[in-house]
Amino acid sequence: MSSDAAALRTERAGVGGRAPRAPSLTGRASLNALQSLLDYGAKLGVGLVVTPIVVAGLGGSLFGVWEMLNRLVTYMSAADGRPTEALRLIVSSRQAVEDDALQRRAVGAALLIWVLFLPLIAAVGAILIWIAPTITHVAPALRGAVRAVTALLLLSFFLTLVAGVPESVLRGMNLGYRRMGLQASLNVLGGLLTVVAVRAGLGLAGLGGAQVGVAAVTGLLFWMLAQRYVGWFGVARPGRADVIPLLSMSAWLTVGEAVAKLLLACDVIILGWVVSPAVVTTYVLTGYAARTAVGIHVFAAGAAMPGLGGLIGRGEQDRARAVRHELLTLTWLFATTVGVTVLCWNRSFLGLWVGQQHYGGPWLDLLIVLAAVQTVFIRTDAYVIDAALRPRPRVLAGAGAALVTIVVAVPLTRLFGAVGLCVGLLAGRAVQSAAYPLLVRDSLGSRGGPHWSEATRLAVVTALLFAAALFLGQRVRTSHWVVWGAGVALTAALAFVTALFAGPSGDGRRLVLTRLRALRPALGW
Repeated sequence: MSSDAAALRTERAGVGGRAPRAPSLTGRASLNALQSLLDYGAKLGVGLVVTPIVVAGLGGSLFGVWEMLNRLVTYMSAADGRPTEALRLIVSSRQAVEDDALQRRAVGAALLIWVLFLPLIAAVGAILIWIAPTITHVAPALRGAVRAVTALLLLSFFLTLVAGVPESVLRGMNLGYRRMGLQASLNVLGGLLTVVAVRAGLGLAGLGGAQVGVAAVTGLLFWMLAQRYVGWFGVARPGRADVIPLLSMSAWLTVGEAVAKLLLACDVIILGWVVSPAVVTTYVLTGYAARTAVGIHVFAAGAAMPGLGGLIGRGEQDRARAVRHELLTLTWLFATTVGVTVLCWNRSFLGLWVGQQHYGGPWLDLLIVLAAVQTVFIRTDAYVIDAALRPRPRVLAGAGAALVTIVVAVPLTRLFGAVGLCVGLLAGRAVQSAAYPLLVRDSLGSRGGPHWSEATRLAVVTALLFAAALFLGQRVRTSHWVVWGAGVALTAALAFVTALFAGPSGDGRRLVLTRLRALRPALGW
């Protein structure tokens, strides 16, 4: 039975027997991407409005502490056993399976694994609460408040885990678009609660309480959504045969998550610990646009993964390889376009948004953009490896990259500050940049050598465009949002067209245009 037919069966079961036309793989990928981008757009808009209010309300130093605590708590995701992520991958590979009891036992196995990891979660949480004041270098008078805020963030994390079960089922069944608008509304709610907390003078504790409230509402709504749209959704008692495979994958995903947090969240921790939280504020704000772009790419690329997982699960390796090549080409086009735009307009953006004093300079700007480009390619291949249900080699390669990153980044940060940190991040993640393509080729059974000539051509085009953008970015400034917005739109359009016609081959360019046209959302969803 095809994944399209499986989706149609799920849609029928979830809406009272009606038989709507099920979107194709491309249509569902488009809808998933649209849903994710809508949610992320709401998050971005809320961040643009709320961040200056929080910076003004807390001050630069306390805002840096808040950012450090948020990054610190993200390490908790490495202690939860990752059962929801394993559940998503398993459900994705079984989209065509009609055994509802098997799927419910998978949900039960995920919950059981989560319960088994609760002692570890509690232990890691207690350690984080205890060491948080030391890592953030706060004054003795603030130690109690910092520990209390860390506890609130951990409670929010706990509630997010509960919400992750129905969300993983929806995403695994390629029905993530059924959350359309829900998370966007929740982001707006979180922003409103944050502003209220700051205006009321509640400080860090108020920000932590706002996150707890949003997490609780999110969990409740996601459970209701899954029950409505996934006919088989529920929990059944798992057997040993259900638990062992999920536990094995969860274990590797847990280690992989710890490695990912070291690689992706250690920058702020290292910078704040080695230099100061005030420098963290400059680094975070300078990199805001680049991190936003990475987040957009993560959601867009992730939208295609349930369909890719279904192809791999059915043994359609040729189609899977073609999809991966298209993803890499689209990723390059996205990264080049966004990188050029950020380098041209980031200085003006920060001046309009939070003040020119928070701009870290052209070299820091360039290095942050390069790290973002490196990250989107790494994540694309990581998604493919996980979709093939082979997280073990990815985790081992990531562990090597994390070790190199820490060894190189800490001394460079001591010597050169944020610029040295970025160089260390690029050097450490180069291990993944080299290893992941080889792992993908092994996972998909690729034949023939890599396309070095095409990759070299794309890299040269990116380098030339980035150099021109860096030069222009230090000479183009505006003090009006309307002018800035028009400049961003024009720059992005010119960069996109230039990259499209200067980079890919003729066949590649036609393939990209065909795929972009096909990504229009399907009607009747």
